[in-house]
Amino acid sequence: MTLHPTIARVTDRIRARSDATRSAYLARIAAAGRDGPARGHLACGNQAHAYAAMGAQKATLAEGRAPNIGIVTAYNDMLSAHQPYEDYPRLIRAAAAEAGATAQVAGGVPAMCDGVTQGQPGMELSLFSRDVIALAAGVALSHNTFDAAVFLGVCDKIVPGLVMAAASFGHVPAVFVPAGPMTSGIANDEKARVRNLYAEGKVGRDELMSAEMASYHGPGTCTFYGTANTNQMLMEFMGLHLPGASFVNPGTPLREALTTQAVRRAAEITALGRDFRPAGEILDERAFVNGIVGLMATGGSTNLVLHLPAMARAAGVIIDLADFDEISAVVPLMAKVYPNGLADVNHFHAAGGMQFMIGQLLDAGLLHPDAKTIFGPGLEAYRQEPKLQSGHLAWVPGPRDSLNEKILRKVSDPFQPTGGLRQLSGNLGRGVIKVSAVAPERHVIEAPARVFLTQDAVKAAFKAGEFTSDTVVVLRFQGPQANGMPELHSLTPLLTVLQDRGLKVALVTDGRMSGASGKVPAAIHVSPEAACGGPLAQLEDGDVIRLDAVAGTLTVLADLSGRDPARPDLSANAHGIGRDLFEAFRRNVGTAETGAAVVV
Repeated sequence: MTLHPTIARVTDRIRARSDATRSAYLARIAAAGRDGPARGHLACGNQAHAYAAMGAQKATLAEGRAPNIGIVTAYNDMLSAHQPYEDYPRLIRAAAAEAGATAQVAGGVPAMCDGVTQGQPGMELSLFSRDVIALAAGVALSHNTFDAAVFLGVCDKIVPGLVMAAASFGHVPAVFVPAGPMTSGIANDEKARVRNLYAEGKVGRDELMSAEMASYHGPGTCTFYGTANTNQMLMEFMGLHLPGASFVNPGTPLREALTTQAVRRAAEITALGRDFRPAGEILDERAFVNGIVGLMATGGSTNLVLHLPAMARAAGVIIDLADFDEISAVVPLMAKVYPNGLADVNHFHAAGGMQFMIGQLLDAGLLHPDAKTIFGPGLEAYRQEPKLQSGHLAWVPGPRDSLNEKILRKVSDPFQPTGGLRQLSGNLGRGVIKVSAVAPERHVIEAPARVFLTQDAVKAAFKAGEFTSDTVVVLRFQGPQANGMPELHSLTPLLTVLQDRGLKVALVTDGRMSGASGKVPAAIHVSPEAACGGPLAQLEDGDVIRLDAVAGTLTVLADLSGRDPARPDLSANAHGIGRDLFEAFRRNVGTAETGAAVVV
């Protein structure tokens, strides 16, 4: 199938835009890998320190002929998605030994749970944790004793941070190893219903807690299609997972077989063998375009509009909001997974999942089939799904038809003709909106503004019954320089309640919404942010704002000229719950348009 002209044009534009930075990057990683495996150039004392605790494998390590795999782990047992990783190092070491290799835990990285910090001060560290993860993974790999790396991470900022580190060590092959989603619990729409009732004061905390515990109930990734599961989709579309690895539940024989095979694959693609696949060569413009296509086709998390540019820049590739917008316009929405539908990721996987979707998009010319991956000659290999046959892992052709058209459809018969993510621009700046779950009659909202500085102030106004007419809620000073750009998902229930009451409601903010953002139109990531003197800082209550997701515009109908920007006291954002440690991050962070990154 010929590549779709829009996909080809956007890819060419990214390639041209990135020519200087990508060329410099490739030259750097070529130089880093030119002398072969780094262990051979370490002094004996350096190596002795690295191998001292490795017991019977010390001689193999010292000999330097077998691949040594570095494990970078984001394990903790506060994150359900990461709890299964506790036993992975043991499994990986055994699999490496069977493959004639060795493996060592190179280091750990922090892993926040946004579900725990949602609406709390700790959320102001969440986005910055991505760059901390990249830094920590860089420290882990800086010992320079590894021929390949396996990265253990699933959730929101962890995978993007690990990809940034893998790009920094682009001369080293990288294999990402997922842990899988938890089994299905209470239906997501029932959980949302109870949350909305609680927001209205119609049910108590006991009922809310019961619903939440029935939803988040065991090991594995949360089953709605938020940022964590979008990350897993992305790693498969970008060729950093094994085919079909993303959504196999933890604690199953197939999950263990896939982990074992991922280690074997890592050992096979080092510079010591004949199939060298360094991470930096995989992470090119084709991989990132394929990732954006996957984001649109699945209706994935808006957080990836921040993370993909940051990951790409780490590999010398420059992505712009316009690239997302143009790709979204030609990639159909093929999946309905909560919050875009009632199904969860387990239902999506059972309906045909990634292999059906990748095959469909390849046949439609919407993916680069020749993109480099860790497995097979290109993305064509990702049509295959893993199966256990007589106890052994095998890949078989994936489904050609959807097994549930309420969840997953063909390119020729999508849920929507476009991916549902739009760039917004106008006299309030640039931002994005996700409309895949927003009813068409709400794609254009024009209403007076109510301007707020904090989430708590919005909640207080709601509880006081102040929202009685159509309103655009403006929540400003929520950008990366102001307070680290926290997610604002805790506002979703009350905004949904207002919308259900028949009001036209929208959110405009320089902050983030959740990966689970849904039915309320929300213009997010607005840049320049208010803390930098952006137009949001000049708004006043009553200014009429027009959010037009059809035309892709975000405008205020008032004349802002001559108004002084608001300069609120933001000192409360700088202390407590670790926030004082991140002053240097707030001072040096980039714009939301470029990924809100500190380290690239």
